[in-house]
Amino acid sequence: MNIEDLGVSSSLLTAIKNLGIERPTQIQEFSIPPIISGRDVIGESATGSGKTLAFGSGIIEKVVPRRGLQALILAPTRELAEQVKGDLVQLSANLRIIAVYGGVSINPQIRDLQYADVVVATPGRLLDHLERRTVNLSGLKILVLDEVDRMLDMGFIESVEKIIRVIPKNRQTLFFSATIPPQIQELTRKYMNNPLKVTAKKLVDEKYLKQVYYDVERHEKLSLLAHLLNEKQGMSMVFCNTRRSVDFVVKNLRSNRIQAIAIHGGLSQNKRTRTLEIFNGGKAMALVCTDVAARGLHIDNVEFIYNYELPREPKDYVHRIGRTARAGESGTAINLLSTADHESFSRILAEYRTFSIERQQRPHVRRIFTVREQPSRNESFGKQPFRPHRTGQAYSGRYRGRR
Repeated sequence: MNIEDLGVSSSLLTAIKNLGIERPTQIQEFSIPPIISGRDVIGESATGSGKTLAFGSGIIEKVVPRRGLQALILAPTRELAEQVKGDLVQLSANLRIIAVYGGVSINPQIRDLQYADVVVATPGRLLDHLERRTVNLSGLKILVLDEVDRMLDMGFIESVEKIIRVIPKNRQTLFFSATIPPQIQELTRKYMNNPLKVTAKKLVDEKYLKQVYYDVERHEKLSLLAHLLNEKQGMSMVFCNTRRSVDFVVKNLRSNRIQAIAIHGGLSQNKRTRTLEIFNGGKAMALVCTDVAARGLHIDNVEFIYNYELPREPKDYVHRIGRTARAGESGTAINLLSTADHESFSRILAEYRTFSIERQQRPHVRRIFTVREQPSRNESFGKQPFRPHRTGQAYSGRYRGRR
């Protein structure tokens, strides 16, 4: 199928082609025609699969410029709100599209909301505007919830429901999410009208993604990470579970002459935006981050994913490694496992039984100088290394691990 076959207007078709898009992704092919026809749609698809163009097409075809606020997109993070706004601006030169989120001054938002046709907002800041009566949702035609499962994980669903209850019931509602857990199914029953569910759900293409792990002691992780970053040249994302770990890793990589930058929820919005610009511009070797950067953000050409710490939830592991091996390009996910990671690793293998994660022989590395040691409450340095398989043997997912 070509873009022309989706039934979009000539002006939108031109805007899409100006972005270099000739063929729709699966989620776009399945969802754009029913969205344009006015159906409520639940779209289940991976991060980076083109969901913004899918729901954005409906918004641009239906919203009339200079008629007040007609479309609202709720997003879980400030970065995603800005990204969605930027993508929509590229599709329409006529609509006034603004992003509304916390961490910045509210006064410019109050001014811009008076003239907006489309608003992309985080739930908390939009509720703030509703309480101040600085936003009018009475003319809303389209409501989009983007990355709904992420909003659920972050505890935003109560805020989302408060917002939905003040929006006109005679509207089109679109939910887009990488997964549809039971809580989201309940939301669809309460707030959607006979929704059509479309799925394009291949999160990881194992033909192009290689997954490996190294068995290391906690105090060896940083030295091994530095060694691998120097050895495997290419854009890399390094995932940690906490802001403290991110800051620790970045500080020590920099002290050992490795270009690394950090992004996590503790940074100001301007700092986070600038960090992404630096990384996307190829001016840093490694982006060290918490899971705030794993979902929804537009980060291209990532060759290596490093899990410095494994996430507790298997689905977060999949979202992390899904940042590489995209659009037919190869990529590698590298896991650094110490004692504290074994339980999480076992959960990942139990959940995704088809994954083949190959154990690598730990290379001889030079112990790097660390600025500050980072103790872990869960770590026990006296235990034996984790060696359930021989060197080079791949995980099939059958190993349950020690609890």
